[in-house]
Amino acid sequence: MKITNVIIGEISVPLKTPFKTALRTVNSVEDIIVEIHTDTGNVGFGEAPPTGVITGDTKGAIIGAIEDHIKKNIIGMDIENFEEIMMKLDKCIVKNTSAKAAVDIALYDLHGQLYNSPLYKLLGGYRKEITTDITISVNDPDEMARDSIDAIKIGYETLKIKVGKEAKKDIDRMKAIREAVGYDIKLRIDANQGWKPKEAVQTLMKMEDEGLDIEFVEQPVVAHDIEGLKFVTDNVSIPVLADESVFSPEDALAILQRRAADLINIKLMKTGGIHNALKICSMAEIYGIECMIGCMLEAKISVNAAVHLAAAKSIITKIDLDGPVLCSEDPIEGGAIFNECKITLNDEPGLGIRKVNGIKYLNMK
Repeated sequence: MKITNVIIGEISVPLKTPFKTALRTVNSVEDIIVEIHTDTGNVGFGEAPPTGVITGDTKGAIIGAIEDHIKKNIIGMDIENFEEIMMKLDKCIVKNTSAKAAVDIALYDLHGQLYNSPLYKLLGGYRKEITTDITISVNDPDEMARDSIDAIKIGYETLKIKVGKEAKKDIDRMKAIREAVGYDIKLRIDANQGWKPKEAVQTLMKMEDEGLDIEFVEQPVVAHDIEGLKFVTDNVSIPVLADESVFSPEDALAILQRRAADLINIKLMKTGGIHNALKICSMAEIYGIECMIGCMLEAKISVNAAVHLAAAKSIITKIDLDGPVLCSEDPIEGGAIFNECKITLNDEPGLGIRKVNGIKYLNMK
């Protein structure tokens, strides 16, 4: 199964409601789609969102990295020679993790097809069904409380609350939500780098004093401030999850060695795909640190790849893969079944993706 071509396209999928965090507001998913074609007729699918405010990867950067660097390095290679392909993918251009992730995902799709096995079984096969949280965008407290109730009505038992905008108001937000949903619902919060270290500690301690029962806090301080992250971890009882601070396996190792966080969040667009994500999983197992797997605002191809990884590995205990259910439509045929909070894998080879509807091709097909 030799690679004959790498095709790039794009899709646009409106969201049901605007997605608001401390960093950005988004109204639609605008993703780059990758198709890797082979001499056997098999096609592997990958996907990447341009998320410049987090990864630094814009639409043009993703396209340029694939077209000008990655494509020419992997065409002609045999999928059986998987390790060498991954080495070339990693070394042909520095950074550009979203572009690498899109290609990596398509390659793993083909890897599963080559052995006629669903990918999660090749990676570990720990389970076939997972349960995700759903994100509540940052808004006024009353609106967030209403959004939380609406999510519970359709079956969600874990809510990920966006905070990080005005610390005092964040406390009001969480009080309103906890009062609205009661204490049978898990609440995790994501500050998206929105607080300073001392501010984070004061805010979280206030939430503790209010008895808000927070499962964990995600990325309370700016990504590069590892000392600040450790300061928060050392001074609050609420567990701290490192997200934007962890892109590479090297980043994860630094966090783990310094005990700068209690948990690690894996996102394929940060790691550059499944290959490096597996390395982070292995290191987390050694250090006894559980992982969450999350996504950017992505449609079903790349989230589907994250689902396969989550289903394969027992160290991934927390799931934040709600991207597809936030979309108003699903242009992807095949793959995992997203039934609100329940995500179920099938036994189709690879990722099980059959077709992408509404794709606009950007290079010659």
